[in-house]
Amino acid sequence: MKLKIPPAIQVLFCGFIMWLIKKFTSQEHFNFEYQNEMSLILLLIGVILGILAIYSFRKAQTTVDPLSPEKATSLVKSGIYKYSRNPMYLALLFVLLAFLVRLGNLYNLIVIVLYIVFITEFQIKPEEKALTSLFGKHYLKYKMEVRRWI
Repeated sequence: MKLKIPPAIQVLFCGFIMWLIKKFTSQEHFNFEYQNEMSLILLLIGVILGILAIYSFRKAQTTVDPLSPEKATSLVKSGIYKYSRNPMYLALLFVLLAFLVRLGNLYNLIVIVLYIVFITEFQIKPEEKALTSLFGKHYLKYKMEVRRWI
């Protein structure tokens, strides 16, 4: 792995930066009817995706440790993994989107984009390399069939 910072810590850091941006910027705020409800829906989507992803890993009896993909004992392609190769990171993205909507600050879109770039370069791509080493052509076939995010 290029960088050993757990994705959940990365999301907490992004959330903190988003909060700081909201606190120290007075413009580019937005409000709309049902904003809190929309934020809650996005959060629930993230939580459900995360639970489904972890459940699939547990069912396959393989590691959920994002810092040690080389410890994977099976290639999970069922459940939510039929639709996304990275539903755990997608779940965390939905949590950040929920926070973005709750805070109502457009500048925080920058943080969302940076999260996507960062997690892709420093987490997902190294994981893909490790999984290719472990599972070879089976993983390469899976990569061709299922999108990285959605």
